[in-house]
Amino acid sequence: MTAPAFLGRVGSVAGATISVRLADSVASGIAIIGGRSYRVAQVGSFVRIPQGYHDLYGVISEVGANATPETLLDDRQRGESWMTVQLVGEMVETSFERGISQYPGINDEVHLVIEDDLQRIYGIEEEGQVVIGRLAGAESIPVKIDLDRLVTRHSAVLGSTGSGKSTTVSSLLRAICESGGTSHCASARILLLDLHGEYGDALANVAKVFRVNPSGEEAPLHVPFWALDTEALLSFLMGPLSEAAFTGILDKIQSAKLAVAEGVPGVDINALTANTPLPYSLKKLWFELIDPEYRTWANKERTEPAIDVKGDAETLTPPKYQPPGAGSATPLINNQDVLGIRRQLTQMRTRLLDRQYDFMLHPGNWEPDLGGAAAEDLPELLESWFGHERPITVLDLSGVPSGVLIHMIGGILNIAYESLFWGRALPEGGRNRPMLVVMEEAHRYLGKDSDNPARTMVQRIVKEGRKFGIGAMIVSQRPSEIDETILSQCGSLFALRLTNSADQGKVKAALPDSLGGLVDTLPVLRTGEAIIMGEAARLPVRCRINPPPKAARPNSADPEVAVAWTKPRGEQNYDRLAAAWRSQNPRWTPPKGET
Repeated sequence: MTAPAFLGRVGSVAGATISVRLADSVASGIAIIGGRSYRVAQVGSFVRIPQGYHDLYGVISEVGANATPETLLDDRQRGESWMTVQLVGEMVETSFERGISQYPGINDEVHLVIEDDLQRIYGIEEEGQVVIGRLAGAESIPVKIDLDRLVTRHSAVLGSTGSGKSTTVSSLLRAICESGGTSHCASARILLLDLHGEYGDALANVAKVFRVNPSGEEAPLHVPFWALDTEALLSFLMGPLSEAAFTGILDKIQSAKLAVAEGVPGVDINALTANTPLPYSLKKLWFELIDPEYRTWANKERTEPAIDVKGDAETLTPPKYQPPGAGSATPLINNQDVLGIRRQLTQMRTRLLDRQYDFMLHPGNWEPDLGGAAAEDLPELLESWFGHERPITVLDLSGVPSGVLIHMIGGILNIAYESLFWGRALPEGGRNRPMLVVMEEAHRYLGKDSDNPARTMVQRIVKEGRKFGIGAMIVSQRPSEIDETILSQCGSLFALRLTNSADQGKVKAALPDSLGGLVDTLPVLRTGEAIIMGEAARLPVRCRINPPPKAARPNSADPEVAVAWTKPRGEQNYDRLAAAWRSQNPRWTPPKGET
């Protein structure tokens, strides 16, 4: 008598790919086992191949005519059905392991995997396993991922707009924080770069939120300019510079940092560079650079400046000198310390006066005075981001101007990486308290054709971060636009619905388990459903992600057009609309006493 879970027999073996001749008993595509109905021979379903004392497990990647071995094409006319299976692991006694120690033989039986088998694989209680959802084909079986491998081997969450990507990320982060009760939550450390301001409310009870324009319990976002890469900062402030001008400015920055370096713990004056994260005054730097550009001399010895107004560094008021005389007549032009950067200094002054850049160029307590002294320094910045009591830090970058966004993300990642890298042996460092960096809308700043500081830092994290306790999670709706080096380093993939063929091809090329056939199911996945594969998953699996409560979901849902258009039109106040735009704050409210 044929076992009810029997599907067929192995017809050919080619490495990890086997072809299975289906038995006539499964022609209907439905099997009833233990009172439960199972859809058999479905792409993405699991099969079991008994091998004596242990079982091999595989995933169906193709069914039907194209699955027929080429040497048996005439079998199609004889009515035989075939399917292609990718071997992925084996059960040795009671423990499931990825990879296989032996291959099946020709005519070995192939069985449908039922819930009892799945329970043996997924039901094992191990430390570091996080429940994130339920098997799409067996809702009673929880899907777990390995937290160690998720963080250290990096991951990517990929899905088209409307596939449930943001909700999936929110659910994953909540599952990590809440796994194991408060013991996990107490020391988890996750940094989320939120480009659209979607996660502040969704993760409010497990995250500390930093925004350019904070409200409620949110903290102001400050990214001090002196902690950023100096070359990238000067490029933003001044634009292109000649080699001589760039070197001269670096010398002045280094001198300014030397002036405040005495007695600072960890600073070696002999090894100090312009990139050493020490505060200095941008206003003073601008004033010292602009003064020689306009200076004239009242005497031929060039010892007496022909100055009318001294100017003021604090208010960014430039000095005014008497115009140079004709020929050799006084006042004489200045020919000392001139770098020829008048245009660049004008742009620098404009940046410093532009209020939308205050979070970086005038960073609150982290802004130095003209002498280089700041109320708060690098330790307070790191503690505010990474040392608070909540497991998640959300940096809401929705208020950051697009022109500086790439530089800002590169700077933030540089601060996070360098601090955990150099402090890796300390209790606060990356090895003793690892960090997961989640990067939303990654295609906006990790393009494969763009060379920018954000891309450079992420490449460094995915290549070297594993050793120092820094993991990356790339979140994107356009994987085809992400740098190939970065995506190839993601050991785990959460692939939600993808309709674009180029994006599907990118996922197919990055599959760690060579299960290209599963990509064909990406366009028909339901919202909130994902194919999970790679290092963090026991088996490649189709999973229904556990949705968070409605009140804890990201602000990324589509507007309800029909409902909105049928409501009576309320009071319209376009002054508020203009104010929100000018302030670059969608939650702008008038100051108290104003309407």
